Amino acid sequence: MTTYNFNKNLIFSLLTGCVFALSLNACSDKNSDKNAAAKATTEQAAHNPFDHSHDTPVTDVQKHKFEHAFADQCVARETKHSSNPEIDKERFSKPCLCIATYMMKDLTNQEAEKYLNEHENPRSLQIKFDSAAYHCLQEKTPPKDPDFIRQPH
Repeated sequence: MTTYNFNKNLIFSLLTGCVFALSLNACSDKNSDKNAAAKATTEQAAHNPFDHSHDTPVTDVQKHKFEHAFADQCVARETKHSSNPEIDKERFSKPCLCIATYMMKDLTNQEAEKYLNEHENPRSLQIKFDSAAYHCLQEKTPPKDPDFIRQPH
């Protein structure tokens, strides 16, 4: 007899709990859920350090200054220990300008300020430089493979 009462009490409490849980879920306000979700997404977007969409845009003048300043610094760095600086300056000007132009595409306002005003190279610019150097300095046409097939004489 005790087992019967225990099972009856258990089933009754489970059913009561389910009805209570479903009634709480059904009474929620849809507008408050949307507002809470919108607030959560804006807070996450505001604190995302990798999202540059909220930065102030870089002006064309700043981009142009950055491009020429970075290209000039690149050429000066490459010709620093050169025995023929005039010839090397002509040789390095095109790849350095390509690198500066490639980096300028994703330039943020903070990076431009640090480079142009504070004369610092942030880590993000170093990463962009590596990517731009790979893009600009890779060979455009791959070398031909050697022909190892022997022709009979």
